[in-house]
Amino acid sequence: MSLLKSFLATAVLLVTIPMAAQSAEHQMPTEQVEKIVREYLLKNPEVVIEAINEYQRIRQAAAEAQKAETLSTMSTTLKNNPNDPVMGNLNGNLTVVEFFDYRCGYCKKVFDDVQTLIKSDGNIRYVLKEFPILGPDSVYASRAAQAVWLHQSDKYKSFHIAMMTNRGSLNQSKVMELAKTVGIDTQALVTQMDDPLVEKTLAASAEQAQALGITGTPAFIFGNDIAPGAISLDTMIEMVVAARAKQK
Repeated sequence: MSLLKSFLATAVLLVTIPMAAQSAEHQMPTEQVEKIVREYLLKNPEVVIEAINEYQRIRQAAAEAQKAETLSTMSTTLKNNPNDPVMGNLNGNLTVVEFFDYRCGYCKKVFDDVQTLIKSDGNIRYVLKEFPILGPDSVYASRAAQAVWLHQSDKYKSFHIAMMTNRGSLNQSKVMELAKTVGIDTQALVTQMDDPLVEKTLAASAEQAQALGITGTPAFIFGNDIAPGAISLDTMIEMVVAARAKQK
C-alpha cells in the first residue's frame, strides 16, 4: 500500500470510528464517507503533504530513538571489547569508535584528520572496529591486522598506519609486504590469522554494525552519537565537545 493510500485509509477510519458509536439509522454509509474525505483532500492537497511530512518525521524520530537505545544497551561491549585495537590515550575521558575498511577510500581520506584529532586532543581513547565490507582483500587485510593486535600488538600501530596510508592495491602479497616492512614476523602472522579469536572479533564488530544500522565506512561513534561518512576534522571536534558535554 502506498503512503497516500495508507493515509486515505487512516483518514476514513478516523471518521468512521466515531460514527460507529451512533445508532445504525443515523450512520453514514462508508462509501459516502470515503467520497467526502476524498473530495476534501483533493480540494486541500496541502493537508496530504503536511500529513506525509509529519508521518515521516515521526518515523525518523522513532528510528533515531531506537538507535540511541540500542547504542546505550551495547555501549560496554561496543567500547570495551579487549580484542578491539585501541589507540590514543588508553585512559582518555572520551571513547571514540570507528568502523573502517582498509580498502575504503573515504576511510583513507579522513585518516590524517583522525590522527590529528587524537594527537591534538590528547584525551581520546580511540577504538578501531575492523569492518571489511569491500571484498576478499578487505577481509584478508582485516584478519591480518586483527591477528597483529592479538599476537604482536607492539607492531599494530605501525601496521595500521602503513595499510591506511597505502595507495593502490592491497592484496595478500601487499599486506604481507607492509607487515614485513614494519617489523612483523610474517611467518608467525600467517598462523596467527587462523586464531578463532580473530574471526570471533570480526564477527562481533559486524553484528554491532548491523544492530546500529551501519552499512558503510567510515562510521564514527562519539560518546553515544553516530556520525556516518567521511566527516571533516571540524565536525569531529564539534562532536567530541558535544559528547563530553553530555557526559557531565
